[in-house]
Formats: sequence, structure tokens, C-alpha cells
Amino acid sequence: VERMSKKMPEEKPKEETGEEQAPEKAAKAKTGKKKLLIRLGIIVLAVIVLSGGGFFAYEKFFAAGRHWKKGKKEVHSPAKSVLLPLDPFIVNLSDPGRFLKVSMQLEVDGADNSKILAGMQPQIRDAVITLLGSESTDALSTPEGKVQLKDGIVLRVNQVAGKPMVKNVYFTQFIMQ
Repeated sequence: VERMSKKMPEEKPKEETGEEQAPEKAAKAKTGKKKLLIRLGIIVLAVIVLSGGGFFAYEKFFAAGRHWKKGKKEVHSPAKSVLLPLDPFIVNLSDPGRFLKVSMQLEVDGADNSKILAGMQPQIRDAVITLLGSESTDALSTPEGKVQLKDGIVLRVNQVAGKPMVKNVYFTQFIMQ
């Protein structure tokens, strides 16, 4: 009977004792820290990749003409344009009794090309006079006609030069009568 009166201590589940909870909490804390570090690593990696992509896009699409050399930014600019004035032209148009007086300047790539074209003035004037004389009053009285005339002059002068030297033509005087 005594034996029965002495109860054996009941074993409590390990969860209630707290003996096993400490290692579990420590393990959960470690995995939580690992997950946090992984997430931070992913965020940092994403920021680096997006920054690199942004830099690439800027250089490719927005900073055209700039080049990097030895860590320093070096800007390359194309040859400066030079305006070459031509003496005024007075020509008969293709319409009987109509004439055109026009003064113009040629936009030339670089000073060297301007000097070359200045030496070719007679050939340039001949090509322009021939083109102007073939135009009609109706064609030249519209803005589109003037733009086409400019394109024709650029084409003819570049043909005379043998290579593309002229970029644009600017009319400084344009009188039809």
C-alpha cells in the first residue's frame, strides 16, 4: 500500500518543461536571421543590377557622343559647321518673263571643307544656276518647294565636291518677280 501511496512523479511533456523550448527558439532565431540576410542580399543584388541597367540605358540612349576613357569623361564633338556665303544669284525661271534673286549660305562640315568649296566657287555657281533656272514660279512659291530646292542645292554641291561636305542651305534673300 505504501507503494501506491508513493506516487511516481508524472513526467510532464517536454514542451511544458521549457527544457526543449530554448534550443527550438534558438534554431528559429537562426533561421529567421538567415532568411533576413538572404532577403537583404537579394535586395542589394537587385539594386546593383537595376543601377547597372539604368547606367547602361543612360549611356546608350541619352548620352550619345560621350565616351569613357581611363575613368575620365571625354566628350567628342563633331567638326564644327562653318557657313560659306555665296554671291547673290539672279536667274531666269522656267516661266517666261519671271526671274529669281536669291542669296544663300552653305552650312559646311569643318573649316577645311569650307576652304575647299571656296576654291570651287565657279563650279558650284554653275550647278546652282542650272538648278534654279529649271524651277517654276509655282514650285518655288510654296514652302515645300523651297525645301526641295534646298535639298537639290545640297545634292548638286556635294556632287561637285565629290563627297558630302554641305549639310544645309540657308536662304538669306529670296525674291521672285
